Amino acid sequence: MSSPQRYIAHFDLDSFFVSVEVLNDPSLAGKPVLVGGSRERGVVAACSYAARKFGIHSAMPMNKAMKLCPHAIVVKGTRGEYSRYSRMVTEIIAEKAPKFEKASIDEFYLDLTGMDKFFDVFQWTIDLRQEIIDKTKLPISFALASNKMVAKIATDEAKPNGYIFVQPRREQEFLAPLNVGKIPGVGAQTQEVLKSMDIITIGDILKHSREQLESVVGKYGADLWYKAQGIHHSDVHEYHESKSISTENTFHENTADTEFILSELVRMTERVAYELRQEEKLAGCITVKIRYPDFETTSKQTAINYTLRDDELIHAAKDLFQKLYRKGMLVRLLGVRLSELTNHAVQGSLFDNGKKKDNLYKAIDEVKNKFGKGSVAKARTIRGK
Repeated sequence: MSSPQRYIAHFDLDSFFVSVEVLNDPSLAGKPVLVGGSRERGVVAACSYAARKFGIHSAMPMNKAMKLCPHAIVVKGTRGEYSRYSRMVTEIIAEKAPKFEKASIDEFYLDLTGMDKFFDVFQWTIDLRQEIIDKTKLPISFALASNKMVAKIATDEAKPNGYIFVQPRREQEFLAPLNVGKIPGVGAQTQEVLKSMDIITIGDILKHSREQLESVVGKYGADLWYKAQGIHHSDVHEYHESKSISTENTFHENTADTEFILSELVRMTERVAYELRQEEKLAGCITVKIRYPDFETTSKQTAINYTLRDDELIHAAKDLFQKLYRKGMLVRLLGVRLSELTNHAVQGSLFDNGKKKDNLYKAIDEVKNKFGKGSVAKARTIRGK
């Protein structure tokens, strides 16, 4: 049985740091803007497209950049705002995409393999991009391709604020006319070596055998030879928010058995609550996520009094599920996430009236630590008993 056609989207927030500064100060729009340190000893962290026209690029010494464009506007940057906007985009993507990787603060990979059975994957990706733009006002480019490497290269070709679909089996055709430096990992030194072999474009690589390339650039030659054909097998590594604790379960079979789904919800909430206590944290927000067979994904969250107790978290999770679930619909995936985590000491007064309950959870956790997480469970989570 052949493997399904892979669909990988690469999203890149265009000139992200500058774009955030422009949103906070619209007077900067269209001007050569540099984000970075001091003019004397600083380095350009990011620059606007207007500044790039003068030959300025990131990592350039600020004093050199100012010589190239004396009228450039230098801003030091607002770190908190970058995190806020990045989080906004992450939440939109997490809500919609079945699997995604956050490669950096402004770059995402989405694995959309299998979605073509239900709808036009390219149009779905276009719609997601538009939703991000509508909600954040940030410019964003993307490319859809059969693997991460081609998608990343194609995104650069789609900029600024555009998109491209490299059709399956057209990867080599797309890559051939591009400069060899477009391949991730091919720096100036490697380009010079390849230039000595008359290799200027990616297509030129395939005019040589794999053995010839290896004899000149070593083992990396074989890697280049495959990449020039658009062959790349790196997986999308699923993103997990470091400031939250979550678990998801994709069922072996889609189900509308609410008794089973609720028992899974209880089991999963118990699991994240246990992990919460192991990290000596309290949670101030809980989210329940449901994905249906057509990949439509919905989630709902609620703020809660800071807690680490199973019963309080389970009650909130079940309440969210009842509000979220479409009765009778088959469910493909269920997820629970705890966020807005804080340390015990911050909310120590919460435990004054619940010492007995907290001691009970402490005793249960000690049993789990000794005999395994599954050694103690609520009766509801044990099917057939």
